[in-house]
Amino acid sequence: MADDVRLYLVVIRSPDIDRAVKFYEAIGLTFTKHAHGSGPEHYACDMSNGVVFEIYPLRDGDTPTVSTRIGFAVADVDSAVASVTGAGGIIVSAPADSPWGRRAVVADADGHRVELING
Repeated sequence: MADDVRLYLVVIRSPDIDRAVKFYEAIGLTFTKHAHGSGPEHYACDMSNGVVFEIYPLRDGDTPTVSTRIGFAVADVDSAVASVTGAGGIIVSAPADSPWGRRAVVADADGHRVELING
């Protein structure tokens, strides 16, 4: 039953985690760098809703995560789009009103498509 299940972790992979974190910081996320045991250094954002969003390095043989769509509710879609394009993001769908509110889709430098909606 859906009431018994909640999302707590999203992990994407990037060949340049420092570049990737700048893009997501432009949306408004805050990251800390982590390493667990012998695992690789990565970035983690503990979000207020209990979800952890992490960016791990894409290593040889890893499967790219770019076909995964990510969505964030932001205070102001237009401002967020301006910030992410300044951080190397690409506009896929410009900000526009939709049945779900103001919405845009942008892509990070690795090609992850990120949906932004006023929240």
